[in-house]
Order: sequence, then C-alpha cells, then structure tokens
Amino acid sequence: MKMIPQTITNPEKKSQPKTNLMKNETSLFSRLFFGIILSLFTVLSILPLIWLALSSFKTTQEFQFNRLGLPINWFFKNYSLAWKIAGMGKLIFNSVFYTSISTIAVVFLSLAAAFAFAKIKSKATPFLYGSFVIGILLTIQSIMVPLFLMANTLNLLDTRLGVLIPYVGFGLPIGVYLCTEYVKSIHDSIVESARIDGAGYFKIFGAIIIPMAKPVVSTLAILNVLAVWNEFMLINILVSTDEMKSLPVGIMKFSSALSSDYGKQFAALVIGLLPLLSFYLVFRNKITEGVSAGAIKG
Repeated sequence: MKMIPQTITNPEKKSQPKTNLMKNETSLFSRLFFGIILSLFTVLSILPLIWLALSSFKTTQEFQFNRLGLPINWFFKNYSLAWKIAGMGKLIFNSVFYTSISTIAVVFLSLAAAFAFAKIKSKATPFLYGSFVIGILLTIQSIMVPLFLMANTLNLLDTRLGVLIPYVGFGLPIGVYLCTEYVKSIHDSIVESARIDGAGYFKIFGAIIIPMAKPVVSTLAILNVLAVWNEFMLINILVSTDEMKSLPVGIMKFSSALSSDYGKQFAALVIGLLPLLSFYLVFRNKITEGVSAGAIKG
C-alpha cells in the first residue's frame, strides 16, 4: 500500500495572523484613545489662556455683562493703564531677580550638599541629610507666623535678603533630596580615580559632578523657577512696600474686598504670563529632557 503523505500543520502559524491583527487593532485603539485624551487635555489647558487674553481687551462693565463672548469694543488701553498703575516694570524686575538668584542658589547649594552626602563618608551624614529632607514636610502656612517674627526681629522685613533667604530655604529640602539620589547613582570609581590622580574635592565637584548632573539640575531649576515666580503668600507677609513686591502681589492691586477692575487685572495677568511663556519657548527642549530624565539616573 502506498502511504499517503500527510502535511503536519503548525497551529501556532495559523493563529499568528489573528494575533497580529488583534495587536494592530489594540494598538490602533490605544493610539486613538490616548490621542483623544491628550487632545482634550490640550483644549482644556489652552481655553483658559484664550479666555484670559480676550477678557483683557474688555472694560470692567463689558466683562460683567459679557463674560464668555468676544469683546464688542476692543479696549487696548487696559495694557498701558495696567502697566502704569501697577508699575509692572518694577514688578517684573523684582520677580526676575528673586527667581534667578534663588534658583542659582538652590541648585548650587543642593548639588554641593548632595556631593558631600553621597560621596564623602562621615558619621554626621545621616543626621545632616535627614535635617534637610525633613523640610519637605513643612508647609508655608505652618511657619508663616514664626517666620514673620524672626524677620521682624532681624530687621529683614521689606528687604530683598529677607525674601531670598526663605525662598532658598524652602527650595533646599527637595533640591538636596533629588540631587543626593542622583549623585548616588554616579559610580564611586569615578571619584576614586580622580582622587588617585590628585584631584581635590572642589576639583571633582566642578569637573565631574556638575557636568554629569545636568539632568537633575534642569529638573530642579524648572521646579524652582515655577515655584518662586508664582509664589504669593511668603512675599505678601514679608514685603509691604511697592518697591519690593513681585508680580503676583502687585497684580492684587486691581482687586479689593468690594470691587475689582477686571479689565486691567486681566491685562496685568497676561503681562505676567508672558515671561513664563518666553521661558518655556526658549528652554522647551531642556524642560522636556529634564522632565523625562527625572531625578534618578537610569
């Protein structure tokens, strides 16, 4: 008898096209779903900015009767009046000064402390590191009264130094934590090799640690710039003169307990937003890299 050859089929090969089809359908559904979510998030983020910009061209009377519509009579003088009444030039200068000085100080001091905590062994390291990190648990509301009393005793009220010291102090806990965890991920052999070659700690910090810590420096700088630029409560209790106020406090000049000049206030808010938007447009690549890289080196 002749044997009839039988073809052996692999069941896995038959199911493979179906599996690929299911994967493609799942992938298409995922892209569509996340695309819709991101589109909604983008619209919800941009619409308030558009509403704010349009409202800044309305008078207060028109805004009260027409809160959502387009301006009927475009009142461009809101910007010039807001700039003159609030003294926006001085406010912007103060905000830039507080933000830049405090950010530089927080980044440098955090990275220096992180290098000491992570690479220089000492019995005091756990205590000192814990003293910094516990500051993350403190809130502005919990220390407002003692901070005001201390600033008044030291004659630091209505001074730039009296504003900068609390800003740096509030930025250091999270800065020391992020930088220490990052510096720990740098191999000890790099530091030891530099020490064998005769490099001191200052040389190692400047030539090795700072260049290798660019991701965490970007992340920390972004966090501090946003926090200080938008900060209101601390500077509101530490400063009373117009010469020392920042943008968030100065913009409050157009609001009172009984009434608000909405047109000029919205114009002042738009002016206050422009530096942050410029910061994002100039450093958007660094911001994306810093956020994606995070604080821990992979």
